This record gives sequence, structure tokens and C-alpha cells, in this order.
Amino acid sequence: MRLETGRTILRHFEEKDLKDLFDYCSQKDVGEMAGWKHHNNLLTSKNVLDRYIENSNIFAIENKENGKVIGHIAVNSDSENGREDTKELGFALNSNYQNKGIMTEVIYQILDYLFSKNIEYIYACCFENNRSSKRLIEKCGFTFEQEGLFYSESLNKTFKSFEYVYSKSDWQLQKKH
Repeated sequence: MRLETGRTILRHFEEKDLKDLFDYCSQKDVGEMAGWKHHNNLLTSKNVLDRYIENSNIFAIENKENGKVIGHIAVNSDSENGREDTKELGFALNSNYQNKGIMTEVIYQILDYLFSKNIEYIYACCFENNRSSKRLIEKCGFTFEQEGLFYSESLNKTFKSFEYVYSKSDWQLQKKH
């Protein structure tokens, strides 16, 4: 799959993305806000890149302006009930590109793509202390559903989380306006 927004290309990861992946995954708090430890070396990023290349549900976010991979978005299966019509989003963005509307573009493109398929519900979650992701998720039109808990193995910590959902019917209504 390859999708485009005004400023980005969403595509599968490639070997050439190692340095760019390390650039944003090594930034303090980028990973920690998503539940994983930031990368301390290229080998860690190489191991992650290998997994991302094998996983067709994780997309590199390439900046059209400079060809640099500036983040990723994952479209995961429903982790709670295993429903085929439900997906969960996870994302990370290089801190130098945050608060510029880029991730909003990316999420809208992914929502549009998934809702054009047989997907009825899309979830997005964030930690209670991740105000940026909370604002982003709400700005994109997700509806708060419930609070939850998330245990991060790599951080050995349990986080209080906010769980949001977007339904296909809400998306179709929103697109009409």
C-alpha cells in the first residue's frame, strides 16, 4: 500500500530508512509517550526496522519535501476482542515535525482508506500524560470511550490511558459537512 497526503507519502519501510528511523526513535520522549524505550544505538533501530519491514501494517511517514522518514503509523488488529471490522492506530513522529498538522493529515488519510474497506471502528489510545496525542486524537474526531491501563514491558511501567473510537458512520457524516 502507498498513500499520499499533501506533505507525506505513507509506504512500507525499506532498508534505506535506518538512519531516519534512528533519528526519531532516539529522541527522548518520542518512544516513551508511545510505550517504548527510545533507541540508544543503531542496532536497536536495525532490529526494529527489520520487524517493520516484515509487518505490512506499519507504514513509514515520508516527508515529500526532503524524502526523509519522519515517523510511522501502525494499523493494528483489534487487541481487545479480535474483531475483523476493527483496527487500532499507533503512531510516532519526529519531534522536529510535531505540531505542524502533519500527523493530522496522515490520520485522516488512514481513516479514509480504512473506512473505504470493511472496517467499522478504529481505535486510538494515548497515555494520560501525553497531552499532544490526546489533542491530536480529539482534533481528528475520535470519541472518548473509556480510561484503561497499558503495561509497557520495555519501560516496566503501567500507564493510565485514554481510549478513543471513530466509527465508519461518524466518518461518513463528518465527510458530508
